[in-house]
Amino acid sequence: MIEFSDVSKSFGPSKIAVDHLSLTVNDGEIFGFLGPNGAGKTTSIKMMTGILKPDSGRIKINGIDIAENPIEAKKQFGYVPDSPDQFLRLKGIEYLDFMADMYDVPLELREERIKKFSDEFEMSTALGNTIQSYSHGMRQKIVIIGALLHDPAVWILDEPLTGLDPKSAYTLKQRMRQHADAHKTVFFSTHVLEVVENLCDHVAIIDHGHILFAGSLEELKEQHKGDESLEKIFLEMTDHE
Repeated sequence: MIEFSDVSKSFGPSKIAVDHLSLTVNDGEIFGFLGPNGAGKTTSIKMMTGILKPDSGRIKINGIDIAENPIEAKKQFGYVPDSPDQFLRLKGIEYLDFMADMYDVPLELREERIKKFSDEFEMSTALGNTIQSYSHGMRQKIVIIGALLHDPAVWILDEPLTGLDPKSAYTLKQRMRQHADAHKTVFFSTHVLEVVENLCDHVAIIDHGHILFAGSLEELKEQHKGDESLEKIFLEMTDHE
């Protein structure tokens, strides 16, 4: 579970990125976080993961306050950032071992999970190469694998499908569904509205730091004549802002 309680964040006096955001993401669901560029999505995610500190409000991951107990809160989730361009001088296997060390994954278990995920995402033959030599899609896949190695209860994914080939995108979406069906939490931001319609149980739409809607897709469509596409609803809501 993820809980935002009256969270705000500004960058200087004239730039309010997130404005009194309150939101609950329950276990057992895939939750889509939608908004145009600059709406506050990534700022919200960076506060959720402890990278940024809110100016006010509280954020809890599985009941643990990220500000008061950051280490325990961070053990609860795996995080895929919006850019995979990190640790570029490491080999793929060195990065995965580093991530496993950070989360105290035992040697035998990490080897099993690295093999399983690298086979699924077709990265096995590339683990001995440096991340710097990877394509964007391969960098995305190695970051995804690293985020899942400690089997976190909560997945926080910022544009996770960007750059993935169709097979890897399908694999990740299957994994997301399985994770939610196991009564765990998947929170992800995306611009791909078709994926949201096909995959998400609940969504929130944010613009200018405000939540415009939070609920199921059925509830959203009921509020907008019922027969409109998510794309049309999204454009109408954010254009009005």
